[in-house]
Amino acid sequence: FEGARNFPSALDDLPSLPLERRGGFLFTSLEPRSAFDDALRAAPGEGELGFDPNLFDAIPSDLHHDPRRDRDFLVEAHWVLYVENYLEGFHVPYVHPGLAKALDLDGYRTFLLEGGNIQLGVARPGELAFEGTDHAAYYLWLYPNLMFNVYPWGVSVNIVEPLGLERTRVRFRSFVSRPELLGRGAGGSLDEVEFEDETVVESEQRGIRSRLYRRGRYSPKRERGVHQFHRLLQAALA
Repeated sequence: FEGARNFPSALDDLPSLPLERRGGFLFTSLEPRSAFDDALRAAPGEGELGFDPNLFDAIPSDLHHDPRRDRDFLVEAHWVLYVENYLEGFHVPYVHPGLAKALDLDGYRTFLLEGGNIQLGVARPGELAFEGTDHAAYYLWLYPNLMFNVYPWGVSVNIVEPLGLERTRVRFRSFVSRPELLGRGAGGSLDEVEFEDETVVESEQRGIRSRLYRRGRYSPKRERGVHQFHRLLQAALA
């Protein structure tokens, strides 16, 4: 480049992306909508959550990736239906009998964040919970397609990838801290719960094709997360 004027300049630099480190995980975005900490902040009106919404600070530092527990699932349904299913609590007692035995569904709550939400699963008496609490699991969803499921044994990360209008890939990646707790509590049978979810979501995909299908109402208690997801989608599409 001898003879080139104003070389090198800022235009010749490699692009720089924001990088955030939380709980041993690294996050970046090609087009961030906001600062990462803003996404984890409690939404207006949520008040006191009763626990720290930044769950990454509570994740053990000795997590290790266990590739033997990794799974890739193909779901014959639109990715939005999969996320909706993750965010609502209606179906748990009807679709997940094993999970329902571990959770006190009356205590199940959803807390809204600026960029997602946290579902708190409360353990039934005698079931596995985080030390000093009755919390069986934390389900953190970050808009639009990232899920962190935090259990006493570690973390299961779910990444929902659209492959088409009626085809979705869900990647499960497992990070273990206390292997002696695997197979117990709300995070004990992830494969079984996933297969049950797939059956429901694929049935929903068939159902929405019906000419008789109409949209329904939102349950104030069980579908706060779904309502938030739809509002975020609507804002993005607008």
